[in-house]
Amino acid sequence: MTTRVGLTGGIASGKSTVSAILAELGAVIIDGDLLAREVVEKGTPGLAAVVAEFGEGLLTPDGDLDRPAMGALVFGDVAARKRLEAIVHPLVFQRIIDLEGNAPEGSLVVHDIPLLAESGRAGTFDAVVVVDVPPQTQVERMVRDRGWTVDEAQARMAAQASREDRLAIATHVIENTGTLEDLRHRVTEVFEVLVGRDA
Repeated sequence: MTTRVGLTGGIASGKSTVSAILAELGAVIIDGDLLAREVVEKGTPGLAAVVAEFGEGLLTPDGDLDRPAMGALVFGDVAARKRLEAIVHPLVFQRIIDLEGNAPEGSLVVHDIPLLAESGRAGTFDAVVVVDVPPQTQVERMVRDRGWTVDEAQARMAAQASREDRLAIATHVIENTGTLEDLRHRVTEVFEVLVGRDA
């Protein structure tokens, strides 16, 4: 039986690293952000639908979606964002169904969902894994790794669910304040519990 897991974590928590380790261990990773990019790549029906809705001003000279322009258009404009989501979300959902359907029998299928706590979909998974770090660590990482100011980092965090909200939906918590080896060890522990659940 396939086990479906939701993976989430606040910005700069190290969720992408955890996702990569799970993939190395044999999990099938379904990354919603990646799929949202795929469904509007050049030549796709998704991109054609976005252009039909918003105009050709959102294309680069090469015919790709101009992501910064799209972001600027929908950031702060709820109506525009909903129009974009109405195009992208059904396409992503279909890709998720296809990927789950093609996963080998007995797989651990991990859905990498940054905003899982916000979406209200935690209950649709067999388990939820939350990558957790203290808020101060998130700020330090964003300033160090992304070159953001403290205010920018805090604003980005404020736009996400609180640490408490994320932890409230967790079946397993992966604390990520140690070394990469510490993290790998903890992810492996959680992976083994998840794949052994139905044994």
